[in-house]
Amino acid sequence: MKRQYASYQETIDILTQAQQQYPNLIRVQSIGETWEGRPIMLATISQDVTFADLKPALLYTGSIHAREWIGNELALRFIQYLLKNHEFNPRVLSALTRNTLYIVPCLNPDGFEFSRNHFSFWRKNRRDNGDGTYGVDLNRNFGIRFKKGTNTGSNTYSGPHAFSEPETKAIKDFVDKRGNITIALDYHSQGNVFFPAHKFNHENEIDGTDLNRLCANMNHEIEKVTSRRYGIHRGKPPFNLINGSGREYYYSRGILATVVEVGTRNIPDYMQVMSQSIDENIPAILRALEEAINYSPVAPKRVENFTMKDVEPFSVTLQWEYDASQDVVFEIYRSEQPKAHCSQDNLVAVTRSLLFTDVQLRSGHTYYYNIRALNRLSKVYSAFSPELSLKTLLSPDEFSRRLFPSPSQVGYVGQLTKDRNREHFGHNSLFIGINQTRGICHGVLAFSLESLPENAVIKSAKLQLYPMNRVSCKIEKYGEWVVSMLEPTQTPDIMDFESIHNVRPLHTLGHAIESDKLTQGIWSEWKFNQHERELLKEQVGNKQVVFRVSGPDTLPIGNDSQIMQFDIGYGKFGGGIHYRPCLDVIYTKQPDTIELEPIALNTIFEDEVVEGQLKSGFDQSGQVVYGQMEFSSSLLPAPEETVITDAYLVLQNKNSLNTTQDTRFTIELAELRDLDFSSVKGRQKIEYIGYEVSNEMLKKDKLHHFAFDRLCKSELERFHAEDKSFYFIVRATRSSYEKSALIDWHDQGDEKRARLVLNYITRRRQPLATPGNFTSVIEDGMVKLTWENPEHKDFVGCYVVRNRFHPPRSPFDGVKLYGGKDEYTYDNFGNPNIPKYYSVFSYDNVPNYSTPACLYFSSEEVVPIHEEEMDEVIGLQEDEQLDA
Repeated sequence: MKRQYASYQETIDILTQAQQQYPNLIRVQSIGETWEGRPIMLATISQDVTFADLKPALLYTGSIHAREWIGNELALRFIQYLLKNHEFNPRVLSALTRNTLYIVPCLNPDGFEFSRNHFSFWRKNRRDNGDGTYGVDLNRNFGIRFKKGTNTGSNTYSGPHAFSEPETKAIKDFVDKRGNITIALDYHSQGNVFFPAHKFNHENEIDGTDLNRLCANMNHEIEKVTSRRYGIHRGKPPFNLINGSGREYYYSRGILATVVEVGTRNIPDYMQVMSQSIDENIPAILRALEEAINYSPVAPKRVENFTMKDVEPFSVTLQWEYDASQDVVFEIYRSEQPKAHCSQDNLVAVTRSLLFTDVQLRSGHTYYYNIRALNRLSKVYSAFSPELSLKTLLSPDEFSRRLFPSPSQVGYVGQLTKDRNREHFGHNSLFIGINQTRGICHGVLAFSLESLPENAVIKSAKLQLYPMNRVSCKIEKYGEWVVSMLEPTQTPDIMDFESIHNVRPLHTLGHAIESDKLTQGIWSEWKFNQHERELLKEQVGNKQVVFRVSGPDTLPIGNDSQIMQFDIGYGKFGGGIHYRPCLDVIYTKQPDTIELEPIALNTIFEDEVVEGQLKSGFDQSGQVVYGQMEFSSSLLPAPEETVITDAYLVLQNKNSLNTTQDTRFTIELAELRDLDFSSVKGRQKIEYIGYEVSNEMLKKDKLHHFAFDRLCKSELERFHAEDKSFYFIVRATRSSYEKSALIDWHDQGDEKRARLVLNYITRRRQPLATPGNFTSVIEDGMVKLTWENPEHKDFVGCYVVRNRFHPPRSPFDGVKLYGGKDEYTYDNFGNPNIPKYYSVFSYDNVPNYSTPACLYFSSEEVVPIHEEEMDEVIGLQEDEQLDA
């Protein structure tokens, strides 16, 4: 049994032996030779390998960085897995029948062997630079955005020119000759994170969703094996952290490409940690191999114009466009986080229609939808349409607030950086956990609750943080990150380490995130349970809530760091306002109560109407007798700001029936114009109120409550808006013939007469007008957007959103650019050379969002883009930012 890493010669021997044993399945070749004369070995694996180059293909490259041995080791194990399983595992057989695998276990043989035998931390190849230094960082030597290096001794020295190295030239020549490659995986260590390729536009690409879904689906396979979750991180504007990488070169060739950073150390313990990393990644690579055909010319075309048609508090209707002649069905996936997998777990529809309504959603919540077409005959999928994000409307009684800490209220305090802790607020990042440089570190977040009313009833709340880098979280499965709510009066100085470290928290939120699930590039969130929401409500009186975010506070012997870095949206390394910590709150208000007396009670017989009395049942001939009630809506506040939250009728009976028959009494909400018997009998029925009461119930209890359902409450609001009274009919039903059976419900002048009890809140019901005169121009190399705010006392601000693919129909369907009362903004991070759509929405204090004003932007001129250079990132961040 093999128990240690393979050498490069052992790698060659394994490939050669595999080809001898499975000549129809695997072909081995050298695609080039290194400076030191080693062959660069590539294996081609496919069912009937003779035709491999005719099938869609996945390219795997490993160990382009010498010290990252996982790439080579995982490649060998995956090859062995395919060879052992292809005859009986239907997934493997299908994947190799429909696709081809090109796999380079080690793209840096010279550096790999130097790392194994001389200096384990060696990263580059072994080029003689002619000045006493050796090596070029091969992952800076590709041609896309190549940047010529000057410091030959640097670990990231890029070489004299693009593709100057035999290793990069060999893989380039191989890829350039094979247009069948649709997916490329470049395996590195460390970080447990996917880094999908990008085009440095800082805007979404049409295949951006494909990249994220590829990584997310691989991630789902990883989690099923070890419960570990990898991050998915394309990077954020305006940072360009990598030049000349293989990932970007493959992507420039139309290949979906991603780096996969495995593990938390370059060369971990083989028997335990490395074996886990290998075992979890084998099914992930298989999943990627299966996807190769779905991005080939035989795949159905991508769904177009996938967007929202309509949204309600508990449902949303989606629509899209597709060529009707294609024999396809559409699969729709829903998740509550971006960068989520698409599998049977979250498949919500398979349909042939171009319309789908998703139901049973939660009000005021964000959802993410993905769609792809499936050819019913070939079972080949299309690429994904760009992901659609939306937020369901709030329920009529709900308000929402998205709260952010001000720069002076968000930062971290370090045990060994006490003199500098004040500088850590509003600047760069939160470092949370422990390392030898900073000691124990806590994140501190203080949110103003000024915008929440004293009578708020919090229905849901969640705290969100964006993990931006986990390279310094070096120990596998060690520690967890928790959020505690602090008493503001006990922490007068949130920038003091001792004050934050020693304070006894009010409560620690119930959801702790383990180190293996703290995923870079994917939002971490803590959802509040009922007890936590009540504690948050108590802080409304203090006008502020303070949270402490803590990680592990000790290190095992021989370890120097277990620290996680979170974005705060500010400073040189912040990703902008989109990545600020936030506290999302949905609340309602304690309602006011009004008790309405009836303005009319009537008993309606077949041949007469008796005013002032309320009776119902059956007369002497067995004909039904109706009771009728009328209540005025005039005592309620203005209908445009009145939301009825609860309603019920209170009736008391004087008598019960002397019968054994099953007789029951119901109450209906009805619109009545006339009170004659025939009009009442032919009335327009709207809805029953509450549950019926039986004669047996009348005998046991004289007091009865009839509660309104949601439809009845909305009908009351409609009557109120139309300045109508509320009319109700009391009617008896029977299981057999009944005579002279009347219930007296008390007359108009009785103390126990009927009452209508309404609970209500005041809240604006309808959105404001759409902003006017929405226009765009180029100014100082940026898109400047201007509009006119609606004039209204309830106006709070406007919300501007950008979407490359369709006009945003929702404020959440795209990238937020601005929210506030100004009448202009700039698209600071967008590329003005790329056509796109913009929408602007007005909003009130609920907030209700207006219908959007939309425009399509396309510049007729080429605008120069000046990008910030980030050479000093590694030094300033104290840890290597990206090992890729």
